[in-house]
Amino acid sequence: MKKVKGVKRYAKQFLSTADLTEVPQAIEQLSAISSLMEKDKTFKNLMVSPIFSETESQQIISYMGQKLKMSEKTVKYIQYLSTSKAIGAMPEIVSAIVAAYLDMKKKAKAVVTSPVQITKDYEDKLKTSLKEITGRDIDIEFVIDPALLGGVRIKVGSTMYDSSIKGQLGLLRDKLIKG
Repeated sequence: MKKVKGVKRYAKQFLSTADLTEVPQAIEQLSAISSLMEKDKTFKNLMVSPIFSETESQQIISYMGQKLKMSEKTVKYIQYLSTSKAIGAMPEIVSAIVAAYLDMKKKAKAVVTSPVQITKDYEDKLKTSLKEITGRDIDIEFVIDPALLGGVRIKVGSTMYDSSIKGQLGLLRDKLIKG
């Protein structure tokens, strides 16, 4: 499948038509469809298939929206993506919507990867530190990865902070190779 251009444009278009209070619910609904498209190739093929006419695709999306109790604006947006032949890039578009929404709300999302569960006390300290660094309120998503061995890896936007043992060993290996 070809790469869809203008992912950010589609995201901005969605945000310009939606009320900011409705956006979190719409993101949740769009994320559900997006993750289903990523996990189930049959569903993705149904959504992007040229076999169906534009009218049939619109009807399929309307029916799906009713069954999933999606908002009318979200259904219309998915129909628009289908008509524009951009629905195949839905995961990228949803990511762009989330990033643009958080930017509008002066928030940032951090993905914290650690080998063990993070305590509430450490989470609060981490939020405070990241807020000082970024100047934004932080929403944190935690991922447990036993392969890190120790330490944490934090990704905020496109910036990565890696204090994991695995990351430090990688840096040491690179230095030893360079001489």
